[in-house]
Amino acid sequence: MVRISFLSGLLTVLLLGPHAAMAEHWASEAIPFNKSAGCMEGPLAEFGQYIGNWKIDDEQLQDDGVTWTAGAGARWDFVCLGNGTAIQDFWMPNDGGVGTNLRTYNKESESWDIAWSVTGMSGFAHIQARQEEGGNIVMMYKSPLPNPPRRITFFAAEENAWNWKLEMSFDDGETWTEVYRIKATRI
Repeated sequence: MVRISFLSGLLTVLLLGPHAAMAEHWASEAIPFNKSAGCMEGPLAEFGQYIGNWKIDDEQLQDDGVTWTAGAGARWDFVCLGNGTAIQDFWMPNDGGVGTNLRTYNKESESWDIAWSVTGMSGFAHIQARQEEGGNIVMMYKSPLPNPPRRITFFAAEENAWNWKLEMSFDDGETWTEVYRIKATRI
């Protein structure tokens, strides 16, 4: 047991070099990255309701504009950072690639600033989100602006499930067409 602990420590030092002590410090109780209560109160609860691990069933609208086809599915995990500093999620499609969002609440604008990056993307996309009166959260890309325009809606979570949709506008935001949708079930 001592040998395994020594080897584990040696591997940590070799891989992280001078940052090993910092990694141990971050993992300790000294920094509250292992607490999530702060993401379950006030405006942070808007995305805090999705904290957990989710199995994703997805569908995509086909070119005929009528037929929906099942996707490969995914796993989507949401975590609270810094007991309310931010909410990060990890998107892991079953057919490969990965993505992540870092979500922070902006008290001044009463909205969310989101940085999204995915495998193969250069840099990240800035997305802004705001909760509507009915509890749904609507996200709009700020930069770079996609063509055609897109908006994403998170529907209010139930205890063990929630829905999400991606819409595109082919007339500069006059009307929106749902093109992709998700059904999330708690793992």
